[in-house]
Amino acid sequence: MPGVALRGINGWLPPHVVDNDEVGARLAVSGSWILRRTGIGERRRADPGTAASDLAVRAAAPLLALSDGPVRTIVVATMSPDHPCPATAPLVAARLGLAGAAAWDVNAACAGFVYALACATALVSAGQTDRVLVIGTDVMSTVVDPDDRDTAVLFGDGAGAVLLETATPHEPGSFGPFDLGSDGALVDLVITPAGGSRRPASPSNGDGRYLRMQGQAVFKQAVDHMTASARAAVDAAGWTLDQVDWLIGHQANARILAVVGDVLGICPERRVVCLERTGNTATASIPLALHTLARSGKARAGDRVVLTSFGGGLSWGSTTMTWPSTLVVVPQQDPEEAST
Repeated sequence: MPGVALRGINGWLPPHVVDNDEVGARLAVSGSWILRRTGIGERRRADPGTAASDLAVRAAAPLLALSDGPVRTIVVATMSPDHPCPATAPLVAARLGLAGAAAWDVNAACAGFVYALACATALVSAGQTDRVLVIGTDVMSTVVDPDDRDTAVLFGDGAGAVLLETATPHEPGSFGPFDLGSDGALVDLVITPAGGSRRPASPSNGDGRYLRMQGQAVFKQAVDHMTASARAAVDAAGWTLDQVDWLIGHQANARILAVVGDVLGICPERRVVCLERTGNTATASIPLALHTLARSGKARAGDRVVLTSFGGGLSWGSTTMTWPSTLVVVPQQDPEEAST
């Protein structure tokens, strides 16, 4: 079976910065309180009328020039799609000029990007496609209640994209194995109550259109599942935790990332954290953190990396990768449009 390797990566954030003082003023809390509790200092907000596909195109378009051949498959992870129907991925494909490409969405909430990676890796390994664009994109400002202290302080808007291509087996840059799981019995811990077939959208739904989260319960579930899933992925790869060079966790909350890193025994210097400037960007979180590591220049070919994520569903997913020997990283954009 062919291998699957990371060839290119990019991230994009809207230029509008929303700092903690602006958020805190609305919620009657201080900016320093938000930073202390979450590790987030600012987040980006898309302009009104901006959709998930708009951010996805900005992140993915530069990667097309890197491809050795036509991109025939696009997988978009999002929990804030342009429409309930159709999926966002075909809209992205059309705007990228990829007519006829297979394109679909994955919704595993904040774990969606790892699930999308698993889909893409399986397709390439099976010989169904040569290269895949995998995109995580969310405009969380459209689904978060600005007056809800549990969510408004956390979430930001953004997108990240990677280009995967066929490689020789075990070539540096390869992803896998994957560990994926869910627990639908705890769906109420992270949920948008209205807008689906269980509770269709209507004028009477009121705040049901907004994401709701039980923070303390989610914290414990996130730590438990991210650590267990990361261990499972490391074991399946035949590694030990002391061989891991980099830990990239879903950028939900700095305290979650700290506890997960401590439990796994991975020192702070080996943890990738970018949420102070981005907030929790949901499905874009993992690719933006990958982009942060790539742009830092600290990772070396063959470094062992663990990706672990957690989201509503409940859902969780982890995978391993070895850092590629050749990786094209889209350079930093204009400061007003910095990607991470």
